[in-house]
Amino acid sequence: MRADYPLLAKTIAALTEGEDDLVALMATVACELHHSDSRFDWTGFYRVVAPEMLKIGPYQGGHGCLQIPFSRGVCGAAARSGEVQLVADVEAFPGHIACASSTRSEVVLPVWNKDGEVIAVLDIDSDQPDAFTREDATQLTAILAQVFAA
Repeated sequence: MRADYPLLAKTIAALTEGEDDLVALMATVACELHHSDSRFDWTGFYRVVAPEMLKIGPYQGGHGCLQIPFSRGVCGAAARSGEVQLVADVEAFPGHIACASSTRSEVVLPVWNKDGEVIAVLDIDSDQPDAFTREDATQLTAILAQVFAA
């Protein structure tokens, strides 16, 4: 099953309307995304908690890394650069952090607040190689903007 992004965006908008607590928003988004697509093996947020440091936030799936410096891995690259990281083969990504040995590909998106600051990254891992497309990244970016930058 693949995510129906228009329906997912409407559902998430309805569930998060009027909510401003970041943890509640992240928990809801992670849950809805995770259960929307069979490619999504781990779905969650890493929050910016200190300069150049991410800490695990709400997620769905097996355990994740507790902390990730901006200088390491795919999540660090997204936080550091402010750019979506679309990784077809995690083994080929320099400095990839293997939080789960089953991960084969991932997409990591910066989460911006309304002031234009990166406050987190959304990390979606798949146990399938080359699971994500540019269209996934575009649709997920739009959902994140609707929830966190509105």
